[in-house]
Amino acid sequence: MLSILIPVYNYSISSLVEDIHKQATNAKINFEIICIEDGSTKFVDINKAFVDSLDHTSIIYSNKNNGRTKSRQILSEHSNFNWLLFLDADVMPKSDKFIVKHLENINSNYEAIYGGFAYKNIKPQKNKTLRYNFGKNFEEVNAKKRNLNPYQIVISANFLIKKSIFSKINSQIKIKSYGLDVFFGGLLKEYKVNVLHINNEVYHFGIEDNKVYLNKVKEFISVLLKLYNDRMFFEHSNKLLSVFINLKKYKLNYFISLFYQMFNKVMERNLLGSKPNMFILQLYKLSYICYKDLDS
Repeated sequence: MLSILIPVYNYSISSLVEDIHKQATNAKINFEIICIEDGSTKFVDINKAFVDSLDHTSIIYSNKNNGRTKSRQILSEHSNFNWLLFLDADVMPKSDKFIVKHLENINSNYEAIYGGFAYKNIKPQKNKTLRYNFGKNFEEVNAKKRNLNPYQIVISANFLIKKSIFSKINSQIKIKSYGLDVFFGGLLKEYKVNVLHINNEVYHFGIEDNKVYLNKVKEFISVLLKLYNDRMFFEHSNKLLSVFINLKKYKLNYFISLFYQMFNKVMERNLLGSKPNMFILQLYKLSYICYKDLDS
């Protein structure tokens, strides 16, 4: 019935796997949990010992880091059931009915179900406020709002999908990078996959420090721009890309690019500080994509 698939990179998965295994067992379903150590150098032996102690649970090992997109493809190819539940290693179900809630939608007309993201209401460390604040403001979104534009907030850390649909979509993503959920969402929209969002969140714990996350933001924008310029995006619901395209249409991107050149250091000081402003983050993204486009 259900393959639960977890890509892992240098992270302890004992708590997550224990919780998921218990829930799936209590649900009295046919299931398997497959993890892949994606070139990990930490926690490998600990993870192996724990997984080996559980039935219906296994680990695949990769000698190199393939990234989550390819790792998910490998996991899918090793799976035995028609429904795939993908979870990132750094999450934990919010509810002890997490598996049951996902299973409620298996017999519906939906082909992909997104459970959502949540963050504990605990003040983060000062050097991790950027990622935390972004998550609280832009990822922790009620299902009712997400369903208004189902291809926009597509978070791959917690989603259930038909294996046939996943194989068709994911196999088209050939690049390895951070932030490819927007591309996956665009392909779901292009292929008119019936998507449902539900309030069945996982808590996100793997919060990067501010500098690491800001570099990932810039990496994401570079990839987004490449996808657009290489005409790999036929459909999308990304707000940043939509605004950028409109600015470029009226040649306003030149002014926004100049703004980045003049004020990027000022914006970065705010974003790397203990109280990053989310409006400044959005302005930083928009000005950076305009600058990057003209600079390439």
